[in-house]
Amino acid sequence: MQSNRRNFFTTLAGGAIGGALLPSFGMPISEEENRRYEKLDKVLKEPVLKKELFSTPIIIKEVNLLVHEGNFICKVLSEDGQVGISVSNNIRMHYLYPILTKRVAPFFVGKDARELDKLIEEVYTYKSNYKMQSYAVWVPVATVEFAILDLLGRIANKPITQLIGDTHNKKVGVYQANNFRGKSPEESLEGIKKQVEETQSKALKFKVAGRMGDKDLPEGRSEQLIPMVRKAFGDEMVIYADANGGYDVKEAIRIGKLMQENKFDFFEEPVPFDWYEETKQVKDKLSVPIAGGEQEGSMHNFRWLLGNNGLDIVQPDIFYFGGMIRSMKVAKMAHALGKPCVPHISGSGLGYLYMMHFVSALPNAGPYHEFKGFNNTIPFECKTSDLKVKDGKIDVPTGPGLAIDIEQSYIDKHKKVTTL
Repeated sequence: MQSNRRNFFTTLAGGAIGGALLPSFGMPISEEENRRYEKLDKVLKEPVLKKELFSTPIIIKEVNLLVHEGNFICKVLSEDGQVGISVSNNIRMHYLYPILTKRVAPFFVGKDARELDKLIEEVYTYKSNYKMQSYAVWVPVATVEFAILDLLGRIANKPITQLIGDTHNKKVGVYQANNFRGKSPEESLEGIKKQVEETQSKALKFKVAGRMGDKDLPEGRSEQLIPMVRKAFGDEMVIYADANGGYDVKEAIRIGKLMQENKFDFFEEPVPFDWYEETKQVKDKLSVPIAGGEQEGSMHNFRWLLGNNGLDIVQPDIFYFGGMIRSMKVAKMAHALGKPCVPHISGSGLGYLYMMHFVSALPNAGPYHEFKGFNNTIPFECKTSDLKVKDGKIDVPTGPGLAIDIEQSYIDKHKKVTTL
């Protein structure tokens, strides 16, 4: 098959991309296949947080969740009075706050923040939290993790990027995400054009199909829109499409071939996200790169998808997957096999800032990353970046922790969340 994977794989050094590992669950593996799994398992054993930056224990005294007009702030206090702040995924935290306050925050109190890698694993089994696998538990965990990383970054006087890796990307190229499902191909195209003009981005992504098997509305919209977008933006524009699990295998392959004809750069979630073998079946029949992982909550399932060559591009959501520690392990597994990482990020709160710090630390970052606009409702100062999109890129902040300072008067308006 001819490959049009021009924008992801030409810049990634080393690592074999081809070759299936396990054709299906439970089948025996060869020596070569076993070596591939050994690469993945080696990565999973490696620490992410640079514990060596901290010479003495940093004991967490309090973990509090605060709320004001629908904005949730997590505040972590160490025994020696240091503070870390995070802003949660406000859309999800609106109904997940009891899990954070009752099942996640208590676990971290009294623990040494330097042991964050281990703590993220242990909170999963604390009070049987694993029974809430997926973002029910992982969004609260990520919220606390981000506050701890902010705390540690301020203590070490380093940005989050340099706590979890090295600075590989000082700027982040962005693509504007959109959702014009339900609109005609012509209306959708006009909306896409407007968004690209606002960011001057060199890449774009639009929605195809209906979400998780729903009907494509209006009927036939996707197959009409695919060639229209390519024609409108020309061959130089990088174009991605996201089905949100909207197709079965047969239809995903049919639509994927249309994307190939129009030189698309990735096809995201062609079938429902937990159809792992079906995802691999689609990938094996197409040359357009297959991306996925936004909804995934299991490290083991990411391992299977990578080990079996079921994805070309990994997309852990750093909120939905439980934070940067876990997401970095996925990115490093992908890197070990020569595959890129393009993290998904929720548009609520300050998600875009967390995404930028994470991408900055990735040696295998894709060329463009999801951007859903800036949040202008939270007053803060950023001394090291104007956080403006210029020619499709944003400068990554370099100050300590999250690298911003939220106005104290705004924080003071927040009240502690209490649950029965």
